[in-house]
Formats: sequence, C-alpha cells, structure tokens
Amino acid sequence: MDYDLPEFDKRPQHQVLPYVKQIYTGSFLKLIEYDDGHWRIVFKSTYFVLQEGKTEPTKSQWSTLKKKMKRHNRGVFVFKETGSVDCEMSDADYDCYYVDFGFFRY
Repeated sequence: MDYDLPEFDKRPQHQVLPYVKQIYTGSFLKLIEYDDGHWRIVFKSTYFVLQEGKTEPTKSQWSTLKKKMKRHNRGVFVFKETGSVDCEMSDADYDCYYVDFGFFRY
C-alpha cells in the first residue's frame, strides 16, 4: 500500500454486525475480522442494480455505497480497494463482492 492507514478500534463482531446488516440488508453473506481491527464484508452482487448490458457495478455505484457506509457511522474508514471474491458456494446464482472498512480508534 502506498498510504498510511489509521489505527482501528477493535470491536467485537456483535457490535459490528448490526451496522453491516443495516446497510447490506438481504445481500450480506459474511464478515471477516483482521488482526489490525479492520473488517471485510462479503456480500451478494444482487446488492447492486446493474445497468443494461453491464456485468459489474460502476465506479459511481461503489462510491455511493462507500458514502452510505460513512453516513451510517461517521467514525468509519472505508478502504479504496473493493472488488469481487470467490463466493465459496458452487451453486450460487450471483457473484460476490467485498468492501474493507474499520472504525477509527481516535
């Protein structure tokens, strides 16, 4: 990474889940905690309404999602990098995406 990350406030999963589920509603799949206190949310591609002929979300849709996360909690840091991940389910009829985020310590 070419930038310094803030220090994250390590929170238990039971405090983070309500925040995530409020934003991702029925698209939420799993939440992964990292040692430095940041989290990765994995969610269904069905969260996004894709434009006709498009196979992935636009830059604007990603930006809107990040803004929504920040509006729900001003103490959230959302990483620039987002993308797709393996759904780990062979019969899934959707793709999976991820967003990494953390709660500012200070």
